[in-house]
Amino acid sequence: MPLPLPLPNPAALDDASRFAWSHLWLPLLAWVLAVCMIGALDIDWRLSHALYAWEGYRWLLRDATLTEALLHRGGHALSIVAWVGALVAWIVARRRRSALQRPLACLLLSVLASTLLVSWVKSWSNMDCPWDIDGLGGTRPYLDLLSFRPPELPQGRCFPAGHASGGYAWVGLYFFFLTIRPAWRWHGLGIGLGVGALFGAAQQLRGAHFLSHDLWTLGICWCVAYGLRSVMLSR
Repeated sequence: MPLPLPLPNPAALDDASRFAWSHLWLPLLAWVLAVCMIGALDIDWRLSHALYAWEGYRWLLRDATLTEALLHRGGHALSIVAWVGALVAWIVARRRRSALQRPLACLLLSVLASTLLVSWVKSWSNMDCPWDIDGLGGTRPYLDLLSFRPPELPQGRCFPAGHASGGYAWVGLYFFFLTIRPAWRWHGLGIGLGVGALFGAAQQLRGAHFLSHDLWTLGICWCVAYGLRSVMLSR
């Protein structure tokens, strides 16, 4: 006779459901509400136009030392250095057969997959930067995500926010610390959100992205981090 399949533990299923609700469905609900609010109130255009006017009706900070050299190029380099540092830590943990090796592997894959996925979406999303748009220093019409784009317009490569993904991808630190030291998980989340918001704000000041571009990047990074945690660390 075939052996009976083990029945799932009801308590474990209940814990998994609560975790999915608090870490996936509730954040997604908040994200959807934020995206809808930005669209309904036309916050993308209002905020970018306010920044453009504040900078003297030109993107004065587009090539400034703080926003371009330090926060854009320097921030990109810092994110790479941080990832390499985590890779070195994973190699050491693996050689020592440490319990940290799987959480570190999950973090490395989460950051890498998040940034690559954002970059891939940018390659075909065909949306413009604020500095390309009429009224914000460019010549192209303002089109939102669901608008029809005339085929004669040049290819746009500004959605979602690629540079901000170098910060928001580190929201994976929340799940990393949740696994190894739960009391630190909010610090990990703060690092990812703080660095991502800083990178995103710098790009908005340069005219490179709208606010919604950053919000979509954050949503992608969070879902990737949650998905990999569910696959690699749930047990």
